[in-house]
Amino acid sequence: MLMNPPLRPPVPYPNPASTLIPAEKPRDTVLVIDDSPEILGIINALLKDDYRLKAANGGEKGLRLAVSEPKPDIILLDIMMPDLSGHEVCRRLKADRLTRDIPVIFLTAMNNEADEETGFELGAVDYIAKPISGPILRARVKTQLGVKLAADFIKDKNVFLVGEVSKQAKELEFIQDVTILALASLAETRDNETGNHLRRTQHYVRALAVHLQRQPHFSHLLTRTNIELIFKSAPLHDIGKVGVPDSILLKPGRLTAEEFEVMKLHPALGKEAIEHAEQQMGRSAPFLHFAKEIAGSHQEKWDGSGYPEGLAGESIPISARLMAVADVYDALVSRRVYKPGMSHEAASEIIHAGRGTHFDPEIVDAFVDIQAQFREIAARFSDDAEAKTNPDTNEDFGKGVARGCA
Repeated sequence: MLMNPPLRPPVPYPNPASTLIPAEKPRDTVLVIDDSPEILGIINALLKDDYRLKAANGGEKGLRLAVSEPKPDIILLDIMMPDLSGHEVCRRLKADRLTRDIPVIFLTAMNNEADEETGFELGAVDYIAKPISGPILRARVKTQLGVKLAADFIKDKNVFLVGEVSKQAKELEFIQDVTILALASLAETRDNETGNHLRRTQHYVRALAVHLQRQPHFSHLLTRTNIELIFKSAPLHDIGKVGVPDSILLKPGRLTAEEFEVMKLHPALGKEAIEHAEQQMGRSAPFLHFAKEIAGSHQEKWDGSGYPEGLAGESIPISARLMAVADVYDALVSRRVYKPGMSHEAASEIIHAGRGTHFDPEIVDAFVDIQAQFREIAARFSDDAEAKTNPDTNEDFGKGVARGCA
């Protein structure tokens, strides 16, 4: 005869409702500061069923309990106490960042508008008159705790929003950096023997700008934000070289007059390329403002003999004037397919000789002041491990300088 198998105990399933019910919120903590044992006893009896109570019979002890765990969510504070007055205790609570956001309700047997005004000026949120009414006490405490809860929510939300805005700003900055470097790489791949030229000129420009920032004449132009944008945009100075044929760009020797005229087109081509990119986006990109200035005007000369527009003096944007010095210096001291590198001393002489003709005189003076930084930048971003300078390079080379730098 077959026996029925024994019944297995039922498998316990979690109660779905229990997973949706949040854990019970800890009870709010009320700190009562009053020198009267009778008042402390009354408040304890009225609030103990709904709140955690902490009690102090004097101001000094109350201040200590206010910063100890569990920190109070609200403070009931007597005004008339022998050691410290309630007003002084409140003043200290509001001066301490650990306790300044805890709402304070004054307890008072006085009916004096001046005292109430003083309390509100110190940061109290309410008054409860003695003798204490149970319903009024409970209602006022509940109301102020509700206000604090809402304020804390808004503060937390604001902190979250600030964090989100900061994160979005960093992402936008990253996109800007990627955009600039992507555009700059177009020129670098066409003229790959310039190696770290883009990085060196970028740092030369920032070093000059930071030094000049201290001068009143430049301080409004070279703000911290502008310097950072100029630094980021500097690698785009030769973006226009994407439009120069390889036969000219990579020619191992001096260019003919006709070839140099083609090379001189690259500033205008660079500015147009950036403007075209903006048109493709359907809007102007403010962060590319300095990029257009640098690409389009870094071959202009202080005396008006440069190109493509023949700008002179301060009509040349400051960003382009900075790049002019940085670009020529690096072209002089760096090795290229068409020439060896020049010594720092020889390059410096050429830069100084161009003061007031090729270059902004004040920027040349800044270059002289910080030329040790130029040496350090050149060494840090050296194209190779070998010495790049050639002290024997003749001075005639300085007349040609480099492709697109004359």
